[in-house]
Amino acid sequence: MTDTATRPWLDTQRTPEDRATLLVGAMTLEQKIAQLHGAMNTIDIYSLPTLEQINAMSAEEQDQLMAQLQVQRHVTGIDELGIPRFRITNGPVGVGMGDGHPSPAATALPMTIALAAGFDPDLARQYGDVIGSETATLGQHVLEGPGVCLHRTPIAGRNFEYFSEDPYLSGVMGVEVAKAIQAHGVIAMGKHYVVNDQEVERFRVNVEVDEHVLRELYLLPFEMLVKDAEIGAIMSAYNRIRGTYATENRHTLTDILRTEWGFQGYVQSDFWSCRSCAASLTAGMDHEMPDSKWLNEANVTSALKDTSLEIETVDRALVRRFTQMFRFGQFERPYAPGVIDADAHGAIARSIGGQVAVLLKNDTGLLPLDSGAVGSIVLIGQSTFVDEACNGGGGSSKVTPLYTVSPLQGLRNVLGSLGSTASVSTVTVADDLANLPDALAAAAASDVVVIMAGCVASEGADAPDAHLPHDQDRMIAALLAANPRSVVVLKDSTPVLMPWIAEASSVLEAWNQGSEDGHVVADLLFGVVNPSGKVPTTYAARADDLLYAGRPERYPGVDEGEGFPTIRYSEGLQMGYRWFQGQGIEPLFPFGHGLSYTTFDLSDVAVSPSVSGGDDVIEITATLTNTGTRAGADVVQVYVGIPVAGQPPKRLVGFSKVTCEPGETKAVSVRIDPAASHHPLGVWDYAERRFKVVSGDYAFYVGTSSADTPHGGLVHVRDNV
Repeated sequence: MTDTATRPWLDTQRTPEDRATLLVGAMTLEQKIAQLHGAMNTIDIYSLPTLEQINAMSAEEQDQLMAQLQVQRHVTGIDELGIPRFRITNGPVGVGMGDGHPSPAATALPMTIALAAGFDPDLARQYGDVIGSETATLGQHVLEGPGVCLHRTPIAGRNFEYFSEDPYLSGVMGVEVAKAIQAHGVIAMGKHYVVNDQEVERFRVNVEVDEHVLRELYLLPFEMLVKDAEIGAIMSAYNRIRGTYATENRHTLTDILRTEWGFQGYVQSDFWSCRSCAASLTAGMDHEMPDSKWLNEANVTSALKDTSLEIETVDRALVRRFTQMFRFGQFERPYAPGVIDADAHGAIARSIGGQVAVLLKNDTGLLPLDSGAVGSIVLIGQSTFVDEACNGGGGSSKVTPLYTVSPLQGLRNVLGSLGSTASVSTVTVADDLANLPDALAAAAASDVVVIMAGCVASEGADAPDAHLPHDQDRMIAALLAANPRSVVVLKDSTPVLMPWIAEASSVLEAWNQGSEDGHVVADLLFGVVNPSGKVPTTYAARADDLLYAGRPERYPGVDEGEGFPTIRYSEGLQMGYRWFQGQGIEPLFPFGHGLSYTTFDLSDVAVSPSVSGGDDVIEITATLTNTGTRAGADVVQVYVGIPVAGQPPKRLVGFSKVTCEPGETKAVSVRIDPAASHHPLGVWDYAERRFKVVSGDYAFYVGTSSADTPHGGLVHVRDNV
């Protein structure tokens, strides 16, 4: 008798769902319960140290804590059924904390926010390809990413894991990352579903948000992941949504995710976000991680006995996950970890890094630096940013890098390749600025000063404000005064306030770059690479300009008498650039802004057709010419004004990144399909409970940033829609 005769679920000729149904039908109740949860020993999460306590620990103590949390990121296999050990690794900025001890090393890629700044789906595919390849090479089955929550505030601790403030940009990039990951037989997991846009009191906080706001902003990138990427898994968030925990919220987990969007995958809890047994499974959560605090044998058996849980619901949860495992061939794949090609993937990380950096300001043309003319360069900054590669992002997504390139090493390598004899030195400024006078003296004595500053965010805590930490604003201001030939290189994980900006002639947003930090920054400084990134999240000029300034109910929330904080998204659709434009506030750097070492001219813009039935594809055509002396790329951006009361002035609905040689002209075409998953012309209709394109005049705006859209046209949508 063949193995498939006794275990028909191992027959690869059957459909994944058929195989999963057969497998679950052959399982005992004990086996079923064992597959509902991760294998980590259950701990009291409320006894874990706070972020501040972790930061105060010694390196050895931190390693011990991380070992406790990472060693069992899996579901135990069942050999007699042919179920493999199900190995789960974190993302989304590379292969993070995975199953094994120590957690496997991988390529530390630029932060997700940096990838979004590339405004280029092809970069997202390359990014996801590296992650998917390394996840498969390390024998893992699931990569917890991409993260597509939005940047509602600049201080959110996980902004570095998320793409941007715009749902369409986040969705486009997230879809390509997910598809590339899954091309390697790895399940991608979109997270954190939904409105986990802040870390403040994340285990307790409640988010109140209107349905049309939820649909048109915060759910939109998840909808794109489901419909366009056919993503295999979704991770449910920690927070409450309208009073109900995300892991128990039937409206989001079942009504929207499955009934409306047609999601076929499974839902995993974020670590320790599961809060119940019967309620979570019935609502649509399918898998508890990392332990069995709730979906253990005692709880499940008791719930089945008192009928608060049905065995069909348990079976449903397992069939959903096993279907995805069969879909991606994971039952047939032996565990045989390989070796990552660190050099090849590092080269990709370096290439991506150069294309996502944003040249925010270059008033005097100091950049790019002339490697043949400069005699001495000093790098000045605090240790995190000047002494070592900025492999940012704390918490479970932190990548253990295979290697890193420090700023000094990178500059020397690139200068050497250019044949430069310039000397390079560093001055490390203490976090309390005690040795700032020494740094000022070194700055005054050098031909060029490269000021390296930034922030490294972390899961579990939001920043106290939007300023650079450790008094770096004062450090930057003093250094700019000491030498006018100073370049500010920001290594951020989120937009920051810049009170010194008027004194800075050149500012380069390099982001947290990961492994290839030193090379990427040097390539950009000396013009080996022409920056082409665009701002993915608005930089405010003042703290008072932020949507939550003076509005604690918007952030960090208030206790409304229920014993937990509630955050109200009362700004509605006016979030991100929509907030600044809707309120008439001029930002420091608008969404979509980014300079180049060359210049471009956008012309011959046309929008057609001029009259639509509401479902016609709108095509925007234009001509982009490189009018400068260097090869470079610009992003043609298309926004639309929706003729509905309460809508913001503009929403991004299309973009195209175009590379041109000096003097070259290229035709550009951006197609806007009203039927697309991101509902580019749609608004949520409460009565019909669907997106609807209403009649009226739709104003299309075309340019190279949200604040620079001098071209466009009107499309009239007829009344018969």
